[in-house]
Amino acid sequence: MSKYLVLIFQDEAAKQSEGEAVSTPYQEFQQRRGASLLGGAALQPPSTATSIRRDGAGGFSVTDGPFAESKEALGGYYLIEAADLDEALEIAKDVPAGIGVEVRPVRMVS
Repeated sequence: MSKYLVLIFQDEAAKQSEGEAVSTPYQEFQQRRGASLLGGAALQPPSTATSIRRDGAGGFSVTDGPFAESKEALGGYYLIEAADLDEALEIAKDVPAGIGVEVRPVRMVS
């Protein structure tokens, strides 16, 4: 079995209120796909992000806000386990995301 990260993108304007319960579609997804889910979480809005960039002189630049400005915002993720990419894509298609999801294999470093 391989691990995949499913990144969930949403319209930045469609924000979930802090402390709001997980929506019914996500609860149903978690019940259907629970055997494949290794973890996951919703993220705070992009306005709470802090970005760190290398400055080219051996130091760092720290700024408030997301790494890139976009209408689409990373809203959460699931870490899943699947036999192969095809199975991972089938699981990801079941995520009730607003805009869509991105699936990436997790590179195992030994």
